[in-house]
Amino acid sequence: MLLAFDVGNTNIVLGVFRDRELITNWRIETDNNKSADEYGMLINQLFSYEGLNIKDVEDVIISTVVPSVLYTLQHLSMKYFNRRAIVIEAGVKTGLIIKYDNPKQVGADRIVNAVAAYTKYGGPLIVIDLGTATTFCAITEKAEYLGGTIAPGLKISSEALFEKTAKLPKVELEEPGTVICRNTTTSMQSGLVYGHMGTVEFIVKKMKAELEAMTESGRKVTVVATGGMSSMIDSGIDCIDHVDKMLTLEGLQIIYEKNRRERERKAAKNN
Repeated sequence: MLLAFDVGNTNIVLGVFRDRELITNWRIETDNNKSADEYGMLINQLFSYEGLNIKDVEDVIISTVVPSVLYTLQHLSMKYFNRRAIVIEAGVKTGLIIKYDNPKQVGADRIVNAVAAYTKYGGPLIVIDLGTATTFCAITEKAEYLGGTIAPGLKISSEALFEKTAKLPKVELEEPGTVICRNTTTSMQSGLVYGHMGTVEFIVKKMKAELEAMTESGRKVTVVATGGMSSMIDSGIDCIDHVDKMLTLEGLQIIYEKNRRERERKAAKNN
């Protein structure tokens, strides 16, 4: 089995693959203060609940945008699985041609999402990840990762309203059903949710035009959304073609397969 970690600023999503198939996944809170043993105990409990045995884990792969958690998970991988985890970083085979000015600055999650989306849907495409931040990534039909846009996510925007104003309350992120609202709570929900829908629509429109201008084949641009807020945002706009909640985990499995042979060759050489 392969254990995959997608470490975000708010949550860690764990996925277990058997024979390249995702058999289960969990979402836990990202906690910089947790030790490798605390994460290990939690993972052991999750495995037990699903009737799985952590001893069956043959390898580990990690994508993280939180550097402080990386060392902890690497230590966990060595102690509990006796494996040096594959980390999504420079030098790992992805199949993409990175056109970013400084490839090292591209978030690991953005690369993983791009790999999965290109493998599943082909290019040209736009990948939107609606998480703590909302990211937009453009990939050409030739598997070139061009870059994109980073915007505040819904949760960040909501927290900013609450923290930076004296009277506005903290609200649940849900669609109020109207933009002419008669109380403060629904007024905030309207601004947050519908405002974010508008942001997504506008950026996708602009990005599509730029991507289509450089697409020689004339092939249509596919738009794929992932992340915790993707279904809510998709419900109110028409520019998203596919909502794919497991995109990042699937991308980790795809990248693992691209690096597996080289990893096994090195392991055999060392033994």
